[in-house]
Amino acid sequence: MRARPVSLPLLVEKIADRIAAAPNESWVRVAVDGAPAADPGRLADDLVAPLRLRGREVLRVSAADFLRPASLRLEFGRTDPDAFYTDWLDAGALVREVLGPLAPGGTGRVLPTLWDSARDRATRAAYVTLPPGAVLLLDGTLLLGRGLPFDLAVHLALSEAALARRTLAEHTWRLSAYTRYEHEVRPSYVADIVVRVDDPRHPAVVTDTGS
Repeated sequence: MRARPVSLPLLVEKIADRIAAAPNESWVRVAVDGAPAADPGRLADDLVAPLRLRGREVLRVSAADFLRPASLRLEFGRTDPDAFYTDWLDAGALVREVLGPLAPGGTGRVLPTLWDSARDRATRAAYVTLPPGAVLLLDGTLLLGRGLPFDLAVHLALSEAALARRTLAEHTWRLSAYTRYEHEVRPSYVADIVVRVDDPRHPAVVTDTGS
């Protein structure tokens, strides 16, 4: 893969330009995908103000607020990498409550959060209605390859060494799930924008993914 170094502020501006170039009459569903070590939530947060300056209403949603209840998520234990890979995210709820309503012809009525995994109970959040042209910024991990309907997918890529180095000790059991993701989904090949973040201070936009 060839990658071009870019400053973080310029990266944010370029991605915001790409999103804002979408037609104003439709919603734009953007995924910012990456392992927690890549901090996809930070990039999603950084995009909010530039998009609003470009005249787009923005809603921030985190996939972490759409996990399954503990009884389902942790059926095989708290540190099962295969369950983490396939069973933690409630993809059906994410489509039903967030992504589906923002599809062409949708209602625009979105539930920003569903499940508080720390307390293991529903968040009881209120629905919000987004006008056409609004942008959904969804951050999360292992988002691609599930058939989730995104209009633009950004993947934050880490080398195996960087991922291992920057993953919290209590989460190292997840590393095999990320390896499986790389092999089965190949997110750097399916995302619309790929950014290498081995050094978070010096990101690089991938310009050629090879064959």
